[in-house]
Amino acid sequence: MTDYSIQTVDRNGSPLSNHGRNIAVFGLAFVFAAIGLMKFTAYEAEAIQGLVASSPLLSWLYGVFSVRGLSAAIGVVEVSAAILLALRPWSARAGAAGAAVISATLITTLTFLFSAPGWEPSLGGFPFLSVVPGQFLIKDLPLLGIAIWALGDALSDLRRG
Repeated sequence: MTDYSIQTVDRNGSPLSNHGRNIAVFGLAFVFAAIGLMKFTAYEAEAIQGLVASSPLLSWLYGVFSVRGLSAAIGVVEVSAAILLALRPWSARAGAAGAAVISATLITTLTFLFSAPGWEPSLGGFPFLSVVPGQFLIKDLPLLGIAIWALGDALSDLRRG
């Protein structure tokens, strides 16, 4: 199992890499917990409504949930995934589950770049991102990289037993 303690070095022998891994994993868990908790507020529910309504993957959910209800459901998923990822030092299985859910969530939110008006028309469109939602969403790409790495790392530890 990967050792997440600060005193150890990573598989390559670099303390700096070990600290980077810890910051990446726990930083991702913190970001997802904070964003997930916001989903329980009217402010956030209204802020994501346009993105969700324009999404061919998610818009149908407004036929099942209210704006606040869907936002809260998303919040439950995000906070739960953050907790599972934060449990990674003690459970590779929990870490893998959290990383998988976070990866799926980030892949979904990255599709908003194509379904919502994410490119700035006054600058000629692609590749120039609008402030919202374009620049707001583009941060999900490196977060997805961290989540996929965390998933692979946890799965490797599970295979090793």
